[in-house]
Amino acid sequence: MRDTARLVYLPHESAPKSFLAGTVLFRDRGVVTHILAVEDDEQVQELLSDYLSHEGFRVTVAATGAAMTAVLAADPVDLILLDLRLPDGDGLALVRQLRSESQLPVIILSGKVEEVDRIVGLELGADDYLTKPFNPRELLARIKAVLRRAGEGGVARNAEGLRAVVCFAGWQFDLAAQRLLSSDGRDVDLTKAEYALLAAFVKQPQKVLSRDQLLDLTRIDGAEVFDRSIDVLILRLRRKIEANPKEPQIIRTERGLGYVFDTRVKAV
Repeated sequence: MRDTARLVYLPHESAPKSFLAGTVLFRDRGVVTHILAVEDDEQVQELLSDYLSHEGFRVTVAATGAAMTAVLAADPVDLILLDLRLPDGDGLALVRQLRSESQLPVIILSGKVEEVDRIVGLELGADDYLTKPFNPRELLARIKAVLRRAGEGGVARNAEGLRAVVCFAGWQFDLAAQRLLSSDGRDVDLTKAEYALLAAFVKQPQKVLSRDQLLDLTRIDGAEVFDRSIDVLILRLRRKIEANPKEPQIIRTERGLGYVFDTRVKAV
């Protein structure tokens, strides 16, 4: 297997207990769609990685179920391509557990051609089932269809396509109503600039954002946000959401780089 930044292999012992410990359940439209391919065949790995990357997706490959679990805990994923025959377990069991924890889209890729296998996979909650060998163009069409269905259903979204209500570190944030609630139900007032900053962070959690990026993401009609005012906004927001603003755990400073919203964000 060639060395590529698109492929990630993780040891079994790194896998956490829960599939979705770090998985974000919504995506900003400006973020590249992230596909996790759970496949142990190296030729299929390279096919998926090369073809889907060329089509504009970000692709991560996991060769085992344990590696899949570790990737899901560390990085937001939009869709899983799942082989049923893995070195460390049954893919159908993974489908069952994934579906018990989330509505993350799953497409099964399998060499099992019997109709009963396809029916069982779909009954367990897979969104689609494609037998090997497959035409990459057909796979691409199915991926787009599944993502489109996932984007149209379920939780209400605001005008930007985000899930309307998210929670983080005990807080509940209604993006559509621009309302922030503490863990005890207390309503916390936010200025327009503070709302824009918090919205920018929850869209891209656990990712370092520079001042320039935050400036672009927090521009408000009729108001100009300047470079140093980002630092002031950060300070004000920390005072509202941090247990100890002097030792922030949610909005951390990455010296010389910017800021990171260092907590899990989950759709309600």
